Amino acid sequence: MDKASALSALAALGQETRLDIFRLLVQAGQAGVPAGEIAQKVGAVQNTASAHLKALSQAGLVLTEREGRIVRYRADIDGFRDLLAFLMEDCCAGNPDICRPLIDAVTCSG
Repeated sequence: MDKASALSALAALGQETRLDIFRLLVQAGQAGVPAGEIAQKVGAVQNTASAHLKALSQAGLVLTEREGRIVRYRADIDGFRDLLAFLMEDCCAGNPDICRPLIDAVTCSG
């Protein structure tokens, strides 16, 4: 990921409703969430939620899939992983033990 892409993703996540939407999609996992349900769950008007989803999509954080008349959204975990990798690229001056708590915090536990 380059700096411009990282800035785009961070800007997208820097807005309260978009952050709520992204976290909702991360929690939903591969099942994703239909557009109408997203608006309802975050307490947003449908077209406002659509604008937020578009911003997240353009930032490389959200994927869409059309199922007939329904549009389902999923967190783009690869895009999110790329953002985290960019942020941690020069982490801890080459001492991975310092970063271990952070790595453990972002690692899914079974």
